Amino acid sequence: MSSTVLLCFLIGYFAVLIGIAFATSKNSSDNSTFFLANKNSKWYLVAFGMIGTALSGVTFISVPGEVGSEGGNQFQYFQFVLGNAVGFIIIATVLLPLYYRMNLTSIYSYIEQRLGYYSYKTAAFIFLVSRTLGSATRLYLVVIVLQRFIFDSYHIPFWATVLISLGLIWSYTFKGGLKTIIITDTLQTFFLVLSVFLTIYFICDSLSLSIPQAFETVKSSSYSKIFFFEDFLTSKFYFSKQFIGGIFVTIAMTGLDQDLMQKNLSMKTIGEAQTNMFTFTGIFVVLNIFFLSVGALLYIFATKNGVEIPLDHITGKPRTDLLFPEIALKHLSTLPAIVFMLGLTAATFATTDSALTALTTSFCVDFLGMNKKENAEKPNAVKKRHQVHVVFSLIMFAVIVVINSLNSSSVVSLIFLIASYTYGPLLGLYSFGLFVKSRGLHDKLVPIVCIISPILCYLLSTNSAKLLGGYIFSVELILINGFITFMGLLLISKKTDQQTRF
Repeated sequence: MSSTVLLCFLIGYFAVLIGIAFATSKNSSDNSTFFLANKNSKWYLVAFGMIGTALSGVTFISVPGEVGSEGGNQFQYFQFVLGNAVGFIIIATVLLPLYYRMNLTSIYSYIEQRLGYYSYKTAAFIFLVSRTLGSATRLYLVVIVLQRFIFDSYHIPFWATVLISLGLIWSYTFKGGLKTIIITDTLQTFFLVLSVFLTIYFICDSLSLSIPQAFETVKSSSYSKIFFFEDFLTSKFYFSKQFIGGIFVTIAMTGLDQDLMQKNLSMKTIGEAQTNMFTFTGIFVVLNIFFLSVGALLYIFATKNGVEIPLDHITGKPRTDLLFPEIALKHLSTLPAIVFMLGLTAATFATTDSALTALTTSFCVDFLGMNKKENAEKPNAVKKRHQVHVVFSLIMFAVIVVINSLNSSSVVSLIFLIASYTYGPLLGLYSFGLFVKSRGLHDKLVPIVCIISPILCYLLSTNSAKLLGGYIFSVELILINGFITFMGLLLISKKTDQQTRF
């Protein structure tokens, strides 16, 4: 596959996004439009567009790659997805009504009104750190693909590829913000979904299989096992670990995350927001089945055609998340390669542009108070927001360059682990606020609790085999993290005479 063809495709793709940005932000580039799209979003656009935000480029290439990994992952990821679905329903029925009742711009404003100033700033800061690390890492993994298959042939350095990618994202988000993101994410999700179905078609065609035959081939293969009930103590894939972890990871990393909740808050009514979440949940579950099916077909194709899993250039070990681009860009024709790049680009930039907008919104509202009338009406308010937008773009650039300079693929999993640890305290903070009505906090001690909790959680996780009879934690660790935070908050709480109304 010619790198020139792929480069021309990328240029055309971003030209379309920038055109949409200018059209949607025309005569409406104020902060209200940027933060909440003037609360005039259509639920069906948000529901569909959120798919692209929830499924990053990492999902696009890593979930299929994990199906045939050395650990025998198969379709075990679907256990986690089922937990996600339950988590989304809890968000729609418990958290969204709370956010709408309080008419929030930043969801962390709830923490300020319920628990106090320092609790509020702690929650907002946790989001900023977690989202910056997570989004930078997701973009980093995809920039590696762009660098390897496009920009290396032009001798463009890695840092320049990162700067170009972030510059393009900034160019179509800085003015219209959420109003633009909702439209561009809808388009990018369409491309993402289209690429998944077309990829299945192209691989089936190369294997001389009809779609029904492909379904039977995947079903009867060694890759299609979904439910794991063996080795509860030592297996990370055990059903209850994945399912329960999926529920609470979703509540923490979606329901307590400004990024995805910001889109829900841009609708006129709670009814529209809930309809959006229920629709999104159904599409999300079905689409993940197709992602896993792509993975099985990729490994069947690789076995038949003698395609080796690409090796990591540092460790020399097989890198399963590079199998999809390896087959799509080197072993299929031009059209499947373009389709793959379309899906990868759409998945990645739908996640990153949304995150960049949410980070800017959170900082402007939670730390600069731009949701307050006296600040929102200042002449330089929009200019200040532009400056914050640039700063977060540069921070993300710096994080990606640092990850790359550390020169170790293990840094990626480490950063995702750190990000998941930081959401645990958010789970504890919101749980305390929602369920403990008659106690207040020694507010200044909350940041200390939120630092200690992930540390204790890490120590427990690394020593769980010795302390808990061989038990190995998986994604359910976030529940333990939230519980430790909750208990810490109870320890620094005091009984109050007045019941909270939230």
